[in-house]
Amino acid sequence: MKTFCYVLFFFAIISFNEAAQAQNRKPDTRNDRQINIDPGQTYQTIEGWGSSLCWWAAQIGNWNEAKVDSIVDLVTSPDKLNMNIFRYNIGGGDDPSHLGGHMVKGKGKRAEMEGFKASADAPYDWTADKGQRTVMLKIKAKRPDAVFEAFSNSPPYWMTYSGCSGGNVDPMQDNLKPEYYEAFCDYLIDVCIWYKQEYGIEFKTLEPFNEATSNYWNHLGSQEGCHFSPETQMKIIRILAPKLKASGLKTVLSVSDETNIASSIKVLKAYQSAGDILDKVGQLNTHTYSGNNSERTEAYQLTKSIGKPFWQSETGPSGNSRTSLGSNLGLAKKLFDDMRYMKPQAWLDWQLMEETNDVWCLMRCNFNSPEYKRVKNFYVRMQITRFFKQGYSIIETDNDEVLAAINPDKTELFVAVLNQSDQSQSLNLSLKASVSYMKNVTAYRTSQTENCANVDIHKPLEHALIYAAPAQSLTTFIIPLRN
Repeated sequence: MKTFCYVLFFFAIISFNEAAQAQNRKPDTRNDRQINIDPGQTYQTIEGWGSSLCWWAAQIGNWNEAKVDSIVDLVTSPDKLNMNIFRYNIGGGDDPSHLGGHMVKGKGKRAEMEGFKASADAPYDWTADKGQRTVMLKIKAKRPDAVFEAFSNSPPYWMTYSGCSGGNVDPMQDNLKPEYYEAFCDYLIDVCIWYKQEYGIEFKTLEPFNEATSNYWNHLGSQEGCHFSPETQMKIIRILAPKLKASGLKTVLSVSDETNIASSIKVLKAYQSAGDILDKVGQLNTHTYSGNNSERTEAYQLTKSIGKPFWQSETGPSGNSRTSLGSNLGLAKKLFDDMRYMKPQAWLDWQLMEETNDVWCLMRCNFNSPEYKRVKNFYVRMQITRFFKQGYSIIETDNDEVLAAINPDKTELFVAVLNQSDQSQSLNLSLKASVSYMKNVTAYRTSQTENCANVDIHKPLEHALIYAAPAQSLTTFIIPLRN
């Protein structure tokens, strides 16, 4: 077995007034905390990074082609966001009499996703959902290696108790009528088959539920949503799995996209207890809108014991911050915690584009006008997704603000250092001489004044690096290795 070096990081909090001098002095490491990064201890291999296409793609897909192409380039290009996983929303479609009403008043026009079937007896309308489809096809053309998942927020309104794809009158009650269980499964599969036959897109996975045990999907609600109890989820899975297998598609089921880690654990344990569900499932998904590291560790142990691929399939910012950069770095911390404790193979954003803020998006726009701009979160995300590439493996660290990975050839080490504080932090990075040439280390940084900029990290010593991480910053180091 090959032995790899331990990379030793030393952090010390220094005062804001000393930050300017910190780059040019040797820090006093006597009281510094030693942080070990072990390239020989590998964990999950990264399948990729990405986003839902709902709701933003359904809007910008109707812009002029040049604008759509420019956005797809920013999202997928290896030297930009380098995203390769995208979740296509199979819209349920709300009662036409509701259009322009409760969803527009809630989450905006973008929340009114189009369905493909207006009633039980109506033919499929394959012209629906042009915007989201346009973006997906352009992604496929730009990134032939792109991975797509199909997911449902709600069945069509005509399948529901309430007659509304926003949810039931009682949000804690299932909204899909039992007599439509099979029709709902057929609807999802028919859409998947059509995309395969018409465009050559075969979804890797199909997710029939979205945050299904939550208590906020209600009649005349702000977006499509549907409650499914764990027991109902299992009834649907028992119908959907054999139908999907008989369809001839390679698509497998993914479940169950609960809104937080605790809910995912609860539902997965229900599946386990049933005994006949998990062998019908090909992938496990969770959202991480809330959760602590104890829950992340439990989710990792549970999914590892089940032995299925595991995605963090949707999340967004949590908590409040005085600045958008502070919120964005907080979301980066969630990414670090998810990847280090929960260990999913993929990590996905909810929205890439948004209108009214620069926190819940990577690009800000007005959906009614083909204009947009990159916001700080674009560069915060790029600090990870550009450098921690598909096929790289997450490696051991013992610090919650350090994420590290190694490339398949084990010739480069990638280390991201997060500083959420309002003060500069001093760092001493030390490597064994037989493993690295410190003079070839490069670094990129996003801060208040920098956007994933190549930065001078001070002249390294023979086998050590002295660095001061500015307040409110994320820095990624690329370190050459040799065996």
